[in-house]
Amino acid sequence: MYSKAQTAQLKQEFWTIFGQYIAPQLSADGLKINWVNYKTGFKHLHFRMQADQRNALIAIEMAHPDPGIQELMMEQFRTFSKLLAASTGDAWEWELHHTDEYGKTVSLISQTLTQVSVLNKEDWPALISFFKPRIIALDEFWSSAQYSFELFRHG
Repeated sequence: MYSKAQTAQLKQEFWTIFGQYIAPQLSADGLKINWVNYKTGFKHLHFRMQADQRNALIAIEMAHPDPGIQELMMEQFRTFSKLLAASTGDAWEWELHHTDEYGKTVSLISQTLTQVSVLNKEDWPALISFFKPRIIALDEFWSSAQYSFELFRHG
């Protein structure tokens, strides 16, 4: 069992190592990018990577406070579902109006890797192998699709 401080330190160490590992990778537009804290350029729209003691998750998160706007964003993403699947080579889970760990209602398009722990350094290669190609693929997808989301830019 790890203390809160040890857990936080291991998570920070993982994300630092992952960030250093992926840093040389340029974005689809040829730009240097902070992959760990990916900016979509849209308020209330985030690409999230999370890892805890049991799972890893990568997601497109729609966090607009208006659930109706989240629904419209989700519909817009659905029009690009084939492009998303083609970019990533994977099927995604679509969840409208999910309640996150803070009680906030968000909508997610996600993939989960189970039975891995960010607290176990032996799992870090699997976590990196899970996150790296997917965040790069999300960036490639977003490079093409973002212009169709302009009406959501300022939320």
